[in-house]
Amino acid sequence: MTVLTFNDIYAARQRLEPVITRTPLLAAPWASCGHRSLLLKPENLQVTGSFKIRGVCNFLLRLPDVQKARGVVAGSNGNHGRALAHAARREGVKATVVMPSATSEATIDSVTGQGAEVRLAPAGDCARVAEQLAEEHGHVLVPPFDDLDIIAGQATIGLEIAEEAVALGLDVATVLVPVGGGGLISGVAAALKLTRPGIKVVGVEPELAADAQESLHRGRRVSWPTERVGRTMADRLSTTTVGQLAFEHLRAFVDDIVTVTEDEIASSVVLLARHADMTVEPSAAVTAAAHLYHEHDLPAAGKQVAVISGRNIDPALFARLREELPLPFHNCTG
Repeated sequence: MTVLTFNDIYAARQRLEPVITRTPLLAAPWASCGHRSLLLKPENLQVTGSFKIRGVCNFLLRLPDVQKARGVVAGSNGNHGRALAHAARREGVKATVVMPSATSEATIDSVTGQGAEVRLAPAGDCARVAEQLAEEHGHVLVPPFDDLDIIAGQATIGLEIAEEAVALGLDVATVLVPVGGGGLISGVAAALKLTRPGIKVVGVEPELAADAQESLHRGRRVSWPTERVGRTMADRLSTTTVGQLAFEHLRAFVDDIVTVTEDEIASSVVLLARHADMTVEPSAAVTAAAHLYHEHDLPAAGKQVAVISGRNIDPALFARLREELPLPFHNCTG
């Protein structure tokens, strides 16, 4: 079995300390219910708007100069590409990002504005096209999630949660983490279980893209078709299957995975905007949705930390959700 060690995670933290934002734990009193309370880990505060910068920076900082000189390439529908463009510019590395043909101009500009080249490909083909470019031009392929250096970078989130909980005297019971390809929860869960094994780590997926939950419960990786997972508004969690390395980490360190509905995700985007003054993408709102709407699916009580993975929501979607859900309901009556 290939999983992270504490030394891997600590080394990544030392490497990343000068280049990423150490995000705080923020109290969310509006979501607290007496017997349980919520803290937010706002990775939407990172420079590129998501947690992805941690894994990508760790990957590039570990890359030998001879490989950096060949340039890097990745397939991405947004956050991974933004992170790669930013990190590559910082390291003086040529970067190419393959994005879906339907990607908005604003998203493309956020990548090209960092100096990266963007290639467009049909949705679902970006990873394959990136692999072809790597083979044809000798570029180094930067995986979005299924790589130990990427996972180690994301693990620094879990290490920060553990350290801040101790520093503030917080008895954290459960950490909620979004699940797409599995790199984020793999790292966070490894860091927590290796430092604070009593903390429960629970993944959260859209019920329309619950391949990771099914995989964990069945004890083997399963794949859902693209058209099935593509129904969710949480598009950054719409991977068809978790990675092989990620699945090993799920089995070793994750306690459970729960799912949330589209209405719960939409409501949580608006609640976070209203009560926490946060702009979050639907994929990042799933953890708050789990706390608010799925109390009986989670460990019984105590402080819960919701990892808020990113802020890069389409402005038109954000405006529509806020207009359609002016007074969203949640079940935390405090």
